[in-house]
Amino acid sequence: MQNIGVVVIGRNEGSRLVRCLKSLFKQLPLGMFIVYVDSGSTDDSVTMAQDMGIHVVELDQSVPFTMARGRNAGFNYLVDLVPDFEFVQFIDGDCELCPDWLEQGIATLNQDSALGIVCGRRYERFPDASSYNRLADMEWNTPIGESSACGGDFIARVQAIQSVNGFNSSLICGEEPEMCIRLRQQNWKILRVDADMTLHDAAMTRFGQWWKRSLRGGWYVAEGRAMYGHTSEAYQVREANSVWLWGLIVPSLIVGLVWPTHGWSLLLILSYIYLMIKVYRYRRQVYSDRPDHARIYAFFCVLSKLPQMLGQLKYQTVSWSKQPATLIEYKSV
Repeated sequence: MQNIGVVVIGRNEGSRLVRCLKSLFKQLPLGMFIVYVDSGSTDDSVTMAQDMGIHVVELDQSVPFTMARGRNAGFNYLVDLVPDFEFVQFIDGDCELCPDWLEQGIATLNQDSALGIVCGRRYERFPDASSYNRLADMEWNTPIGESSACGGDFIARVQAIQSVNGFNSSLICGEEPEMCIRLRQQNWKILRVDADMTLHDAAMTRFGQWWKRSLRGGWYVAEGRAMYGHTSEAYQVREANSVWLWGLIVPSLIVGLVWPTHGWSLLLILSYIYLMIKVYRYRRQVYSDRPDHARIYAFFCVLSKLPQMLGQLKYQTVSWSKQPATLIEYKSV
């Protein structure tokens, strides 16, 4: 596979990074077209990658880190290294590439010249380790077929990435869907195929980690709406409104009307139970989730409205004050 390069991004991934790189060697034995981009790791990630013979790019620490910035740096490095690359695989350092994925991805791209991005199924490595890992695994299970966006792991046509000047480096999250919007505006297509692509290690075992991840989700929704909510697809408008409704308006009504309604406003709490039931039925009918998994998803989906609302407030505050955005990280070293 001399016509494909791989960009790996990471920060303090340690042994997860080694596992990722070893999985790449199985499909790119020489490892000569793999570049690892490090965002200021304080562990020995850089040394381990170098010892494995991988090209390493260390981002300038005087500029705020973003995953988008790392992906751009790796992509540009690869194109400078081998200008005639046709395809590029992006993968996060906490993921492992599934066997034969590169061959399947390239074959799919070759079937349709309008395809800019192809992705498969990302799985959680340890979905039963915690409810939070289970939630992540369920999130990765997106519908098969043409899609509006992809996640952090995907194979792309180099020409497509170049046509939109890559990722928006200023975004601290949601950079893949944002780039996909620009790709679709230029008539590129994004396709999710029924194939195993990567194993992801969220390592999310504590409630605080889930809370921070949900905060980041709220930021992503707010920023997406600010950038593209006015377009014909009303990007993230429905999601943002839902978060404001269930994360702020309904709780405010419950508390604020307790006195004037003699406590009857507390009955609005039942609306959250109704919402959970609605989400549960949706997951059972559309995704055929197991009942226990659907219950977990429904509970945390409703609970996440509060941290997502706070994430939207955080975005608005930072945006209005014109402060630089900083990463919202849920993993520890």
